[in-house]
Amino acid sequence: MYKTVDWSSRTATCHVSSRRCGILDYVRRWYGILDYVRTTLAPTVPRLPRDFLFKFLVIGSAGTGKSCILHQFIENKFKQDSNHTIGVEFGSKVVNVGGKSVKLQIWDTAGQERFRSVTRSYYRGAAGALLVYDITSRETYNALTNWLTDARTLASPNIVIILVGNKSDLETEREVTFLEASRFAQENELMFLETSALTGENVEETFLKCARQILTKIELGELDPERMGSGIQYGDTSMRRIQKDTSAIRKPDCAC
Repeated sequence: MYKTVDWSSRTATCHVSSRRCGILDYVRRWYGILDYVRTTLAPTVPRLPRDFLFKFLVIGSAGTGKSCILHQFIENKFKQDSNHTIGVEFGSKVVNVGGKSVKLQIWDTAGQERFRSVTRSYYRGAAGALLVYDITSRETYNALTNWLTDARTLASPNIVIILVGNKSDLETEREVTFLEASRFAQENELMFLETSALTGENVEETFLKCARQILTKIELGELDPERMGSGIQYGDTSMRRIQKDTSAIRKPDCAC
């Protein structure tokens, strides 16, 4: 059975089985399809304007519910059949932060030690991070210092990090008190919230709080989206121009 489709005045014949198609022919046909989508369909899809793009990480030990937090944030529902992440997983969402449209690109990293060498390569150029532990597991809390060191060493010393105590719905099984974690956050200059990926409590607020802090640092001139590896991009040229004008106004005149 065959299906013939005309892609940009070229005829591509696709066979149900790829056995009779050489690799080069197969690749050429798919390039034709992608070219058609890019030139014909893409212009008809309106692109929503956004002001900024932030790269986020979700880090912490295995079993803390990192993937469930991301799924709850993106899909607004609990991920029932969650397995340990292999390597990294990716998700994105556009949110409103202080009246600005911000796209969050979120990299959910594996917490198992055997994947650390792989996941560390994704730290580079991150603007924000969720450092997650399980309130019912003292072991995941004790590992926070190592995860924090990796984030600040491999990503950026200026990375904005929020400490997240997940599984707050399991209060009766708690091993780490709120006060203890709050003290750790204060000592390490971190923001802090407890969340429940199951109920959704504080999940969205966690991402928004981190994004708001990044935005505040941009407005204060402490973070520069133009700097390579900042983990921040301008969404359009008008926002870049406005930001530069604002920065120029903030700089005092030289009184030399």
